[in-house]
Amino acid sequence: MLKLVVGGLAAALGLLGVVFLLAAGQGNAVVRAAIGGVCLVAAAALLALARLKPIQQTHVHEMKLDLPGAVKLEQSTCQQCGAVLTAQSTRVAAGAIYVHCEYCGAEYQLEEEPRW
Repeated sequence: MLKLVVGGLAAALGLLGVVFLLAAGQGNAVVRAAIGGVCLVAAAALLALARLKPIQQTHVHEMKLDLPGAVKLEQSTCQQCGAVLTAQSTRVAAGAIYVHCEYCGAEYQLEEEPRW
């Protein structure tokens, strides 16, 4: 979209430059030729800038999870069918842990037990 706008502006400047160069024969030749030349150079510069490739930027999003209590690694099983859950079975969304069992299709949210 931006290239289309810049291209249209360059075309308008180029047309204006040609008009000023043609009008240079009618009087005030030096001033009109200078303005026409500046317009044509500006149009060429805009076209050259439009052809440049934008700089690619990468963004790294880091998510840290602060757990309130002691955490130990356990094998988790589905609450519905008892199948062993893999890492792909769980996801974190809106600060909660959600489970989707690949075997029975059950979906539920894991709830944290209070520490008191």
